[in-house]
Amino acid sequence: MSSPTADVSVRIAWADDAAAIAELQLRTWREQYADVLPAEALPHDTGAAAATWQEALRKPQDARNRVLVALERNRVCGFAIVGPASDPDCDPVSDGEMQELTVAPEERGKGHGSRLLQAAVDTMLADRFTHAVVWTLATDDATRVFLSEAGWAPDGAHRTLDLDGTGSTQVKQVRLHTAFS
Repeated sequence: MSSPTADVSVRIAWADDAAAIAELQLRTWREQYADVLPAEALPHDTGAAAATWQEALRKPQDARNRVLVALERNRVCGFAIVGPASDPDCDPVSDGEMQELTVAPEERGKGHGSRLLQAAVDTMLADRFTHAVVWTLATDDATRVFLSEAGWAPDGAHRTLDLDGTGSTQVKQVRLHTAFS
């Protein structure tokens, strides 16, 4: 007799997933950036975010821009964004970028992040990228450890994003990279 297994999967996001992705992203950002940014610096309009997501999912700027969703049954519990690397020291033909990897806080530790990361790597490999980069908050030790355990490593690049143009709302990030063999 076998034990029941959870109905979990990862797939390419559909335009119909836009509202769920937007809600998850904005909710997770409030937690992720709580110690870094003032609450008013973060977007709060889920409807506007959903509309932006729906447009991006319907008409990606590049065929290699992909959004993947982690599902438990039919509920979105995480997502990843991959595409060509945008940094000036990267080659957009051979270097991919994981622009975001987000799992709902209450869903962490259930394997969704690992499944998303593997699907993101598989997607970048299918798009013939040979390397990949990801930017993460300099203070986000948990994400760096998670990615390091999966074979990603800091490459020495760092940046400070000025989110409001005044210098008062800044986010420091470090870049990790990996090579696909």
